[in-house]
Amino acid sequence: MVIVMPETLSLIQGFRVLSCAPNGEPIKDERAATDLVGEAWGQRAEVIVIPAERLDDAFFQLRTRVAGDIMQKFTTYRLLLVIVGDISRHTAASSALRDFVHETNQGDHVWFVSGLEHLDERLARRAGA
Repeated sequence: MVIVMPETLSLIQGFRVLSCAPNGEPIKDERAATDLVGEAWGQRAEVIVIPAERLDDAFFQLRTRVAGDIMQKFTTYRLLLVIVGDISRHTAASSALRDFVHETNQGDHVWFVSGLEHLDERLARRAGA
């Protein structure tokens, strides 16, 4: 039997952050993203944190368009999507993904961070802006 931890809500640098548990159903399509958007809205969250290991491998293969579809769902609802964790095996295999992550991190809608300490730093900068 697999025990799935629920999403948790916390306050980081003044932002309401809904963090997904690392274990649970893989987030593999727009429907899963829509479910998370609904959860975020119900909790009045502004930021959604998804551990990289919860994302289906197709997310990291840009040709599948899964990443774009999922990211667009959060952007449409004005939620900051943060992917947290080590994605180096994916970026090592794809220079296009590496460039995509770099460009995405320059914006305000989707961030890829290696750990929660980096999320705290980025949110602190955003709060001060």
